[in-house]
Amino acid sequence: MDTTTLASNLMFPEGPVALDDGSVLVVEIARGTLTRVSPEGDVDVVAELGGGPNGAAIGPDGKVYVCNNGGFVWSEINGMMVPGNQPRDYTGGKIQRVDLSSGEVETLYDEVDGIMLRGPNDLVFDSSGGFWFTDLGKTRPRQRDRGGIYYAAADGSSITEVVFPIETPNGIGLSPQQDILYAASTGEGRLYQWPLAGPGEIAGYFGPEHRGTLVCDPEGGPRFDSLAVDELGNVCVATIGRGGITIVTPEGSHRFVSTDDPLTTNICFGGSDRRLAFITLSGTGRLVCCRWDVPGLPLAYSA
Repeated sequence: MDTTTLASNLMFPEGPVALDDGSVLVVEIARGTLTRVSPEGDVDVVAELGGGPNGAAIGPDGKVYVCNNGGFVWSEINGMMVPGNQPRDYTGGKIQRVDLSSGEVETLYDEVDGIMLRGPNDLVFDSSGGFWFTDLGKTRPRQRDRGGIYYAAADGSSITEVVFPIETPNGIGLSPQQDILYAASTGEGRLYQWPLAGPGEIAGYFGPEHRGTLVCDPEGGPRFDSLAVDELGNVCVATIGRGGITIVTPEGSHRFVSTDDPLTTNICFGGSDRRLAFITLSGTGRLVCCRWDVPGLPLAYSA
């Protein structure tokens, strides 16, 4: 994959969001910030979020919604930053909302039905204004949380646990018709899907342990991270370990495009034709871009 580096020396970038003015938002998980990268490569902090900001998306009000996983213990391995266990100063996970113009940050959710969010990871809005998000959980030296998938209103009025438990859910996305929900499991290296009956509603739902239908389970034990969907319905999953993007068709066949960073964590699409792919190479702290062969699926909202 031939890429152009837009920004370097970022502190474990994730959650890229392509904006209409050509700039790209990323979170820097290890720095605890929401950061803007201009088309010229200038890097500016938009907001101090603390903890571990992870996935990000534009909501119906033009604000940025962020999954904050609560932070990690960080290590350096082969010159790369690597996230690990729950840190000592961990206070829980949350969903935050950021005003791009002012940098003001507010917490929308930090629990569901009295249960603390543990490690919110990624989110996607539907056209009704609500959003799906994953909670991967946290790990400790001898324990690991069980993950789940949730649906919430953008105004902070409601949050529902829809799927629980599921092994380390990470990237999440919707099909072009918004009738299928996709989620990647990092620990299993698998992609799952659920048919949807409407906003926040799984078709044929029979309880939170409805873990979904397996779409893709590549050989070799890749670890799936965040994802984006293109306009043909292919799911492009950032793949850590191997380092690259696994492109999965709606039927489940797949191919792999490699990068030069084993901690390739996320992809989004932008540009006037949505064929500019922005990819976070988190281990080496870079945001890169390249031309993609299929335009990305337009997201529900943009800014």
